[in-house]
Amino acid sequence: MVVIWGANYSLIKRCFDEIPPHPFNALRLVVASTVFFAAIRLARRRARVAGARVSAVVHTPEPLTRRDRWLLVALGLVGHCGYQLCFVGGVAETSVSNAALIIGATPVVVAMASAALGRERIGRLHWIGAAISASGIYLVVGRGAAFGGPSFHGDLLVMGSVACWATYTIGSSHLVARHSPLFVTGTTMAIGTVPYTLLALPALARLDWRGIPPWVWFALVASALLALCVGYLIWYAGVQRIGPARTSVYSNLVPIVAMTVAAAWLGEPISGAKAIGAAAVLGGVFLTRLGRRPSDAPPEE
Repeated sequence: MVVIWGANYSLIKRCFDEIPPHPFNALRLVVASTVFFAAIRLARRRARVAGARVSAVVHTPEPLTRRDRWLLVALGLVGHCGYQLCFVGGVAETSVSNAALIIGATPVVVAMASAALGRERIGRLHWIGAAISASGIYLVVGRGAAFGGPSFHGDLLVMGSVACWATYTIGSSHLVARHSPLFVTGTTMAIGTVPYTLLALPALARLDWRGIPPWVWFALVASALLALCVGYLIWYAGVQRIGPARTSVYSNLVPIVAMTVAAAWLGEPISGAKAIGAAAVLGGVFLTRLGRRPSDAPPEE
């Protein structure tokens, strides 16, 4: 998952030189949603076969409640439509390193939001870690930034995607406790893909289909299958099997992979300030992990 998501930044950034971001991403979401839909049907069909053993990662027999349905819709709109609008728009307008480092602070946001909801208590190390991560983001983004600048607007969009992803991660914890990661991810992605594609229709209509190089189509399908299907499935399989805390630790390595690939492939320089900012972001995330204490309240409350 770390390698896939880290390399995906440079892959889609390179594709944006040949095709506008939102048409590219709309097609990518359609491909991924179609694959998820087929996989969900296949898992259900296999589960109905007498004596067939199906992993809880791909299928669970739990029925959908009314609350589940409304939560799936809300998470699809926020975690896929909203997130993808901000993420893709942000990556198109800023550097891969900036985008990856900002998203690298997501565990801090998730932890603080969980604490605000009463799911865990914040200790002193947590507050120190949050402050260090914020200072790291400032070194990467805020230092010398100007409103209206070519990169700052993209950085703000990526920050918006962090808020969407944190909401999605926390909100989906109830669903993945009862339903398979395959079903939750595929269903919410399909729900979010509908409004996203509708918003991208004008740009899709203006697209010069003949002018798109063949390698872009290959990259689009590869990104859909790997970053959206395989990567998301690994993430929520991890949440289901080893819990969100241990899973999120691995995501902290994504910015390092993204920066390395961007430097080697796209030639993005890694300045001293950016390296210090990266260390601060990841160090702050590490401290927040040490400073987290479970709440006395049951998770479902």
